[in-house]
Amino acid sequence: MKTLLLTSCLLLFGTGFTQSLPSNSEEARVPAYTLPDPLVRPNGKKVSTAAQWKRRQRPFVYHLYEQVQFGRYPRAKTPLSFRLREEGDAFGGRATRRQVRLFLHPADTSVFLDVLFYIPKGVSGPVPVFTAYNFCGNHTVADDPHLFLGESWVYGKAKGVVNNRATDSARGTDAAQWDIGQVLAHGFALATAYYGDIEPDQAEGWKTGIRTTLKDILKIQADEWGAMGAWAWGLSRIMDYLQQDKTFDAGRVAVMGHSRLGKAALWAAASDPRFALAVSNESGEGGAALSKRFFGETVKIITTRFPYWFGPNFKNFADNTAALPVDGHMLLSLVAPRPLYVASAEGDTWSDPLGEFLSAREAGRVYALFGKKGPEGDHLPPLHQPVGETPRYHIRAGRHDVQPYDWQQYLQFADGFWKK
Repeated sequence: MKTLLLTSCLLLFGTGFTQSLPSNSEEARVPAYTLPDPLVRPNGKKVSTAAQWKRRQRPFVYHLYEQVQFGRYPRAKTPLSFRLREEGDAFGGRATRRQVRLFLHPADTSVFLDVLFYIPKGVSGPVPVFTAYNFCGNHTVADDPHLFLGESWVYGKAKGVVNNRATDSARGTDAAQWDIGQVLAHGFALATAYYGDIEPDQAEGWKTGIRTTLKDILKIQADEWGAMGAWAWGLSRIMDYLQQDKTFDAGRVAVMGHSRLGKAALWAAASDPRFALAVSNESGEGGAALSKRFFGETVKIITTRFPYWFGPNFKNFADNTAALPVDGHMLLSLVAPRPLYVASAEGDTWSDPLGEFLSAREAGRVYALFGKKGPEGDHLPPLHQPVGETPRYHIRAGRHDVQPYDWQQYLQFADGFWKK
């Protein structure tokens, strides 16, 4: 494994690769590839209207993703119950902090998702929300002594973790990646939860995660889907809560994710149309990037290192991505016509910035059916110059990370659709 100086839990989870497997970081070495056309139906006919996409092609593409990459997405209805754990002032009185436990099993209170909300004060009416998982626990996203320490398993090399459990020294360790002040200034709330509450991010995580504890409730076996699907399903449970809490505007909820959690956010947006806006921050292979482009992380690398993230069939394409019937642009297309933002970082070649840009460009062909204009061209735009209406895209300087510049673009993007 590559050795890096890791400065936060987020960066810890966003780095590393399997050195013995082939990869490529030189554009000149990318072989020719052919992308599947999201607008061509199985019978060879071309989709030419938004109605045809919604009624016929989108269900077909979505089902392909269930078959090929993520596994079956459970559709069984589950009852929502919750408990308010704590509420108080935060950020110098500019916000209300709310900590809520969502109970996911109707009879077992040990199956839960702890959600942290920061809600701006002085906003009239229901508040729009940015929803995103965090990597190492709610207590890491802000320097706030009132945050409860997470109770779930955490990666052992994360800061402030002893025997895979959080300690007080983990508090606020990822605050730099969560520009909560900027979120509040835009009049938005933040909803965040630790994805490990749903399933620990390890090969044996399914044994204690919802793929086991809820398999009878959801009528799905653990091997019918992957952790990525479970994490996406958990985001929808946050949406369930937002719909019943009149503090929030459930019609203006963005789902956002970075790196592997960007993949989960995209699958959540594809699976749950209640999410009104989606943001992919450097989601890379299996997310916004193109698998058929031999650059950065590959299907072989990701399914060798993290086979449990995906459904059982994705690994079958590790040595033959040419046979993949889907690719990243089709995953992005499943969000249409809702606003979509895709972003990369110049120093994050592992996530293949050009592949993410080209994926957003190709998804723009589906968005065009709805009168939307996405990015154009064959080359990356200049740094810090976002392009496209929706999908919108930017590449910034720096590493695999979420930085204030990213938050600034996402919040302005949401403003453009939600505050017209």
